[in-house]
Amino acid sequence: MFALSRRYFLSMTGSTAAAAIGGSAFAAMGPNDKFDLVIKGGEVLDPSQSLRARRDIGIRWGVVEQLAENIPPERAVKTIDATGKLVMPGLVDLHCHVYPYGSAIGIPADELVQFQGTTTVVSAGDAGVNNLAALRRYIVAQSRARIYAFVHIANNGLSAFPVAELYNIDNAQVEACAMALAENPDFLLGVKVRMSENIIFKHGLEPLKRGIQACEMCGWPAKMMVHIGGVETKELMSDILNLLRPGDVLTHCYSGFPNMSGVFTNIVQDGKLLPAALAAKQRGVIFDVGHGGGSFDFTVAEVAIPGGCTPDTISSDIHVFSGNTPGMPFLPNVMSKFLALGFSLEQVVTMATIAPAKIINRAPKIGTLQVGAPGDVAIMELAEGPVTFVDTRNNKRDGKLLLKPVQTVINGVPFGRPYQSPFAVR
Repeated sequence: MFALSRRYFLSMTGSTAAAAIGGSAFAAMGPNDKFDLVIKGGEVLDPSQSLRARRDIGIRWGVVEQLAENIPPERAVKTIDATGKLVMPGLVDLHCHVYPYGSAIGIPADELVQFQGTTTVVSAGDAGVNNLAALRRYIVAQSRARIYAFVHIANNGLSAFPVAELYNIDNAQVEACAMALAENPDFLLGVKVRMSENIIFKHGLEPLKRGIQACEMCGWPAKMMVHIGGVETKELMSDILNLLRPGDVLTHCYSGFPNMSGVFTNIVQDGKLLPAALAAKQRGVIFDVGHGGGSFDFTVAEVAIPGGCTPDTISSDIHVFSGNTPGMPFLPNVMSKFLALGFSLEQVVTMATIAPAKIINRAPKIGTLQVGAPGDVAIMELAEGPVTFVDTRNNKRDGKLLLKPVQTVINGVPFGRPYQSPFAVR
């Protein structure tokens, strides 16, 4: 049993002190114990529990301690009033760029929280082998938002952006990438490769093959995240799809971006869904939205989705350039676009919470509000009224619902008021 200081002992109530003496500091709450934070009066929407109902959420020691129809106000040290708001698990963004200083397009993850409601984010290839350690030591370790990553198959990651990282295929070092995966299984999810013609030039399938090889060499089941949009030829798109393994992620799946000759070479060609796309979906390839500044086309989605290629995850691809585009790819805004496409609120929240949490192998603790999970909560307003959405090719669609972030809590600590005293982030 750990040693108890007098100050620590006296800071606890009788029941919790007794529990600590008994060898478990995190025991059941006594009748006089208080929650560190209670989120009261909101409509809780948690697809992981098939729950949509008015509930109070009690958080203690950084984890969800109780979901109840009513937690008495006197049981709370601090309270957030969520009356009239949607309360959901902290959002999980499977594709964003959160490596400032080391990647040319990265935004600090914590600066995104108030705009996105994200408590967990995935760096999509910002770092390669050469600058991965700095991402882990100097960015991830100092961020309140949880950060995981796909390491880029190119050694330099996106540090040279907008210079293409794979025009020189020698940048893709398989053994070095596999070693990085082997050394960081708690942090890395797999390998990222961008397969657009303007990035890989005439190297065909070779960058993807090297990424898969690194995944298979590393000693654990690493995934590929494969960026498409303007691949060199129509045939190459099918070849890419045919190489993807169950569990690999096809990001920018509804891209309408043309290749360097202006030809549309993505999963919808000549108005029809590629058979290889449907086959990939059916064998378990993950279809991820990855909206970004140039990678989401309503007209592609409106063919692919009825054809059987529904999205598995909704992600933002937010970075310093995409965040300033008319498509506004902040995650709640992207989610709202899928409400306009006919998906239910429950489906949309699933695709930004528990679905990506499972893909990054962090379920059931992330992407859920179940008791025992980290106290990660996104509070949003579901605004009703006419709204026009713009994709990345200037197509517009009208909707009636818009998700707007109000407040986010990570590990039981709110961003903004009410401030925790003394302030601590873990």
